Amino acid sequence: AGRTRTMPTPDANPEKLRFAVTSCQHWEQGLFTAYQQMKLDQPDLVFHLGDYIYEYAAGKGGNVRRHLGPEIETLEQYRLRYSQYRTDPDLQAMHASCPWFLTWDDHEVDNNYANEISEQQGITPAQLLLRRANAYQAYYEMMPLRASSLPKGPNMQLYRKGNFGKLAELFVLDTRQYRSNQPNNDGRGPLNEDSLNPRNTLLGEEQRKWLFKSMESSTSTWNILAQQVMMALVDRNTKGDTASYSMDQWPGYAAERQKLLEHIRDHKISNAVILTGDIHSNWANELRIDDLKADLPTVATEFVTTSLSSGGNGSSQAYDLSDRNPCNKFHNRERGYIMCDLTNKTYTADYKVINEVRKPGGITSSRAKFVVDAGKPIIHKA
Repeated sequence: AGRTRTMPTPDANPEKLRFAVTSCQHWEQGLFTAYQQMKLDQPDLVFHLGDYIYEYAAGKGGNVRRHLGPEIETLEQYRLRYSQYRTDPDLQAMHASCPWFLTWDDHEVDNNYANEISEQQGITPAQLLLRRANAYQAYYEMMPLRASSLPKGPNMQLYRKGNFGKLAELFVLDTRQYRSNQPNNDGRGPLNEDSLNPRNTLLGEEQRKWLFKSMESSTSTWNILAQQVMMALVDRNTKGDTASYSMDQWPGYAAERQKLLEHIRDHKISNAVILTGDIHSNWANELRIDDLKADLPTVATEFVTTSLSSGGNGSSQAYDLSDRNPCNKFHNRERGYIMCDLTNKTYTADYKVINEVRKPGGITSSRAKFVVDAGKPIIHKA
């Protein structure tokens, strides 16, 4: 048995909202122990930002526990993989404790796929779309989704919104189904002609127009954008002068990123907060139109959750990237989740980390806590 709750009415004025943010739970690389503390934290809802399952064959990803069968491609295989993940008692208990807002990333279908393009050589768009149809159907069957998301073959509208009274507008985005192919062969590198191409898109035109119009009509104190890949322009090159950006993330789609942040700025979207997963590490970022120019005003804030189990135990010590990245205020590579508390005056993000995922008994604790004051998109320590 489980429980759920309905949202406050749109004209209600709730005093507070608590939600958890998590992503990336690889069955073979770690246990889902962190859900035990998440349940004790008693969130009103959970945002899961993708990689709920991994598609890999048994034994390919790790040795904590094993996937069943080969790399999944058929509808029956996707169904079985979800069923296997759902045998985890901590995941079961968390689902039973409160509502979930979910979106997918890539591993619900195939690693780093982009629309109808596979990362694997020799896979045609028709072959990828058949696999995508199987994956989307299983996702819809296994997840708490609206009837409006019912798949039609390889297509499924996952982007949607909800509101928690006048306190928060909640936008759930899809940056996989409609995106153009990753520039620069999906490698790392500096911003260049390919990554700055204005035709590059993560959202697709229809979703982008929907998002812009929906944000303009929002009257909520906080506007939360739950999506997959990091929006901050973070240069992760620790050696040499050449910048290193991920082309699978927003730097590979820099023109669309600029459009989004300019829209937030120009239309005075109230207290925009970006929630991100994917990267298996914690980040807290202040977003500017150009993140390399620290003198520009901050337009929005971004809180990136680490993985729940993917990557194994991780490390408390992270690369010091602050000199190259004035936008970044925190970086950590342990496993865990973020617990967020909203009021009309503040947004608090508590980064929870767990010291052990490869065997039972991991202990979850608060690693860092940050606050954003309403009307001032600046991150400071709580």
